[in-house]
Amino acid sequence: MDFRDSTEDAAFRQEVKDFLRTDLPADLKADDDVILGVGVGENPRDKDWLKTLSKRGWVAPNWPVAYGGAGLSVMQQFIFNEEMARAAAPRPNFLAIGLAGPTIIVHGDEAQKKQHLSGILSGEDYWCQGFSEPGSGSDLASLQTKATQDGDDFIINGQKIWTSGAHRADRMMLLARTDPDQPKHKGISYFLLDMKTPGISIRPLTNMADTPSFNEVFFDNVRVPKGDLLGEANRGWYYATTTLDFERSGIISGVALQRLVTDTIGYAKQSPRTDGAWSAIRHELAERYIETEISIALSYRVASMQAKGMVPNQEASITKLFGSELAQRIAKTGIKVAGLFGQLREGSQHAALGGRFEGWYRIAVGSTLAGGTSEIQRGVIAQRGLALPRG
Repeated sequence: MDFRDSTEDAAFRQEVKDFLRTDLPADLKADDDVILGVGVGENPRDKDWLKTLSKRGWVAPNWPVAYGGAGLSVMQQFIFNEEMARAAAPRPNFLAIGLAGPTIIVHGDEAQKKQHLSGILSGEDYWCQGFSEPGSGSDLASLQTKATQDGDDFIINGQKIWTSGAHRADRMMLLARTDPDQPKHKGISYFLLDMKTPGISIRPLTNMADTPSFNEVFFDNVRVPKGDLLGEANRGWYYATTTLDFERSGIISGVALQRLVTDTIGYAKQSPRTDGAWSAIRHELAERYIETEISIALSYRVASMQAKGMVPNQEASITKLFGSELAQRIAKTGIKVAGLFGQLREGSQHAALGGRFEGWYRIAVGSTLAGGTSEIQRGVIAQRGLALPRG
C-alpha cells in the first residue's frame, strides 16, 4: 500500500482543498456529532451546500458520469472524503448518496436508476434504511417483516426499529421476507419503498444523546408495486451486503475522529488539570492520536484494495470495528480531560467546549451498535478473514 499521492491525485487533493477554502461557508460546518455523523437533512441549508457541490459533480463524486457523478477514481473519492472530513464539511443525505444510490447503481435496473438517482443528487429525496427489527439486530437475517406477493404488488406487514431519518425520509431501503420456507438468508427481498404509501406509521425515538433521529416504523398491509423490488426476489440479502459494506467503510471516519482528539488536545492546553492526573492524561491523549492514525491507515487499506479491483469485506469490518471502539475511547478520554466540567451540557456557561464533551460521550455509546455490532464485525473477520468455523 502506497500512502503517497500520484501526481494526478496530488493535484486533485489541492483542488479540493482550494474549493473548500473558498466555497465552504465558515458557519456551515458539520455538527460536532461526527462520531456517528449521518446527515438526514435537518439543516435547511443542506440543499444549498448540495447545489454548491453539484457545480463540480461532487455531490456523489464516485458515481459514474452517466448517473450524475464525476466518475472519480477510487483513490480520488477517498481523497475527496478525507479533505471533506478535515474541513468539517457537512455530508447531508449520506444514507441516500452513500448507501442507497451506490446500491441501486450496482443492482438496480435502468428504470430504477432513472427514477431515483436524480432525486438523490438534488437532495429532493432523502432515504432511510429499513433493516433492523426489534428481534433482528445483530442477527439481521432472522428478520420477520413479511412481503406477500399479490398480483403485480407485494403486501408488507411488520415492524422496523432504529430507523435513522425515517421521520424525514421519502424512500426506504427495505428488507422483507418473501419466502418463509427458505433458509433465513435466502428468503429475503430488497425493496425501494415509497414512505408516503398508505399503511406506514412512524413513531420517533429519542436516543440517550437526545438526538431525535431514530424511529420505529410499522407496516400494516402496505402495498408495494413490483417495480420497487430491487433485483430478484429472495436474493435481497446479497444486495443488502453491498449496502452494509458501503456503510461499514464510511460510518466511522478516522479523520473525523482525529478532529475530536485535536480539539481535546487544544482544550487541554488551555485548561490543564491540576489534580495530579495530568501526566497520565497526556499519555492517554498521545495514545488516542496515534490510534486515529491507525484508523486512517485502515481506511487507506480499504481504498487501496478497491483501487485494485478487490472487494474489501473483512477489511471493511476491521476498519469499522477499530473506529467505532476508538470513538468510545476518545469520548472517555475527553471526559477525563474536562473533568467535572465535561459533564455539563450545551447551554451551561461552564460547559467544556460548549458541552461537546458530554455530547460526544453519550453519542459514542451507539458507535459499536450502528452498522453492525462489534460482535458481528468480529464474526465477519473470523469467518471471512481467518477462515475460522462458525462458533
